[in-house]
Amino acid sequence: QVQLVESGGGLVQAGGSLRLSCAASGSIFSINAMGWSRQAPGKQRELVALMANGGATTYADSVKGRFTISRDNVKNTVYLQMSSLKPEDTAVYYCFYRDSKTTWGQGTQVTVSS
Repeated sequence: QVQLVESGGGLVQAGGSLRLSCAASGSIFSINAMGWSRQAPGKQRELVALMANGGATTYADSVKGRFTISRDNVKNTVYLQMSSLKPEDTAVYYCFYRDSKTTWGQGTQVTVSS
């Protein structure tokens, strides 16, 4: 079983930056992926970014060039640096850990004011 603890998030003005962190603990397998999804009110949850432990990354088109995902494999922690934030980035951001199944964090609110 894997546990995820998220931190970061909050309220920021448009154009600002925020950094999210998510630490995984428990039964961590050597081959895995960690990342972030988000869910805005009335919308489906969508992938924002993920990074495999080997370093391969995937980003949603809407965040390319603005968000950067990174991870510390020793600490089993994934980070999401969000820059040039827009009001449409407002959502609850969920960290996830994925090996043979997906474990989700509790979510952290990101609100971008115009």
